[in-house]
Amino acid sequence: MTTLERVYFIGLGGMGRGMVKNLVAKGVAVTGYDLNPVAVAAASLGATAATGVQEIRENCRIVMICVNEAEDVEALMVARDGLLAGPGPGFIIVDHTTGSPQMVAKLDRMVREAGGRYAEAPMTRTPKHADLGKVNVLFGGETELLNDLRPHFELYAENIFHIGPLGHAIRLKLIHNYIAFANVAAWCEGFALAAKDGLDLSQVIGIISAAGGRSGMLDLYGQATLDGDFTPLMSLANARKDVRYYARWLEDAGLPGFMADAVHQTYRQAALLGHDGESCTAVIKAYEAVTGVDARVKRK
Repeated sequence: MTTLERVYFIGLGGMGRGMVKNLVAKGVAVTGYDLNPVAVAAASLGATAATGVQEIRENCRIVMICVNEAEDVEALMVARDGLLAGPGPGFIIVDHTTGSPQMVAKLDRMVREAGGRYAEAPMTRTPKHADLGKVNVLFGGETELLNDLRPHFELYAENIFHIGPLGHAIRLKLIHNYIAFANVAAWCEGFALAAKDGLDLSQVIGIISAAGGRSGMLDLYGQATLDGDFTPLMSLANARKDVRYYARWLEDAGLPGFMADAVHQTYRQAALLGHDGESCTAVIKAYEAVTGVDARVKRK
């Protein structure tokens, strides 16, 4: 097997830890770092722990970043001892974060001005898929750069999609996530209404899934929601962030955003009620607060 060069990986959260685990298991030396001191330790994933961003900058050629928001990526770059404070020539920053179209263009410009290459590579699927090495990588940019990174991507991705030029990958990712999270908001509202009027919630999933209302998100999270399991595989905070980026892009594009605004405010209400750290499906708790019902399947 061809030996791949070391990767410096920032972000050991839900997606990042699975990606690092697969890189290490398949023979890549990884130096890991996380902004959150209580995140999974790099050593537990088989990676070497970095002391900080300065160490990464001074030794890097390939840096992969998988953090919460585009603004976090920018901060990693522009801080006094950040990634762009004097890296060696020819470095590559692979941005797996779900950001915004505006920020992707800005980050690409900053990296190029510092002598490096910026790879736009948001992902779809869940931390479970990351653990199995089966995420989907959406790449926006030049084919040459994708070819340079493909051997690494193949170690943790089942599918690698070249979406088009820079900026197209994040746009398609945001459309995907908006549709997915709008779907969650819709069936959570429906579950709460069903509970309010005394319908048998044990039949809800089966009936919806037998017809046009079925969706991937319902398959993944519907039953867990009715069972009261809000384990944050995809957090409400991240859902709210992605819908916010989508709504902002929609406005910048000059299109009306009635539905996007409604979905954003639905998640924002749930966040204001304290559910940011739970699953995206905890939006149902906001509906429960309004209706005064408990939208759970009652187990006998």
